[in-house]
Amino acid sequence: MNSSFQRERIGDGIYFNSVTDSKFKHNRLTAHLLLPLKQETAAENALLPFLLRKGCRKLPDFTQLNRRLCSLYGASLSGDVSRFGAYQSLELSIYGIDDRFTLDSARMAEDCAQLLVDVLLDPNLPNGAFDSQEVVLERQQLCDTIESLINDKRAYALNRCREIMCKGEPLSIEKYGSLETAKQITAESATQAWKRALETAHVELFFVGSGDASKTKGLFTQAFGQLKSRRPYAVDKWVLGSAASQVREQVDELDVAQSKLVMGFRTGKLPDAQAVAAMWLMTALFGGTPNSKLFLNVREKLSLCYYCAARFDRLTGLMFVDSGVEKKNRLQAQEEILRQLEEIRQGNFTQEELDATLLQIQNSLRSVSDSLGSLESWYMTQIMDQTHRSPVQEWELLSQITREALIQAAKQVQLDTIYFLTGKEAE
Repeated sequence: MNSSFQRERIGDGIYFNSVTDSKFKHNRLTAHLLLPLKQETAAENALLPFLLRKGCRKLPDFTQLNRRLCSLYGASLSGDVSRFGAYQSLELSIYGIDDRFTLDSARMAEDCAQLLVDVLLDPNLPNGAFDSQEVVLERQQLCDTIESLINDKRAYALNRCREIMCKGEPLSIEKYGSLETAKQITAESATQAWKRALETAHVELFFVGSGDASKTKGLFTQAFGQLKSRRPYAVDKWVLGSAASQVREQVDELDVAQSKLVMGFRTGKLPDAQAVAAMWLMTALFGGTPNSKLFLNVREKLSLCYYCAARFDRLTGLMFVDSGVEKKNRLQAQEEILRQLEEIRQGNFTQEELDATLLQIQNSLRSVSDSLGSLESWYMTQIMDQTHRSPVQEWELLSQITREALIQAAKQVQLDTIYFLTGKEAE
């Protein structure tokens, strides 16, 4: 893991980040436009990356754009939507070979950066708005994506638990927005959403790869410097909501063969990096690895579920335990999950269990540097958490966490919401 990370402010609410590692043969350039998650704007915002990737003023249709990408040694352009805590990230990425491996000493990194700038800042706007036919096509694709979320029942159950748990908070909003607002998108509203995003978004620009990031930084600085009258949102760490006075429970019935049990916990205030690391390690010991309490006891020993895992989101301070269970085993599985958490609170775990958990995390951290995308995602999360630690530094921090810190982390976890998705008839 010999990658190096640099970060620099190049404009009002605009930052350029570079992660360089000589082992790669490609570079990945990404623009993240960060906007607060709001129900009324989430769907319009989510449409933008997929609409923008279709072309630009210089290359007004998909055919011309693809020809240009082919001329850049088969570079690829993609759009996506992510969420980081209470923020929606609109992403445009271009992936291309480094200058060292071209046949004609082409300036691939700069050419790719210029195309990314053109697509984002100078899209094809016939008559001053996005092409209505393209908007209709992408709007339908967005609606299909939103409707298809229910098909992955495990992810659907997790989202429903978060939605119930965080009702009234931005954390409850789906990153793609709602189906109702998506259906109302027009060419004019999409154009206004694009203009609003350029004016108000907090922008994180990434260069990840083996090339020279300085030239692309200059190009980005010049291009984004032309954006006038920006009023960017300040991206702050999410303030955790208080736990419910009593545990909320929700049961939904759908046509499912395997019931889904999701338990949502709030981890309380985590004042520093050590507290966050302790909560992460505790969650892994609890249910994050094949050696965890939940896997070995709830799944393997007692056979109460098909899978059972815990996950901790450092940006929101939420922890979820999700499992696939038979309907008749729901209460027993629920009780055993809480019993295993109590085991950690009482310090009933061995040094061997802790060592195995640390080795699993170390292996996971080592894999971060295996791809450009995972490196970008790692440092983007670090930025949103207002830290800049490398995977190596994160490992050093985790390896120093004491047994007492793990016990304290487990003690401050509070059960907030229980969500159960089950079949309409007895399984």
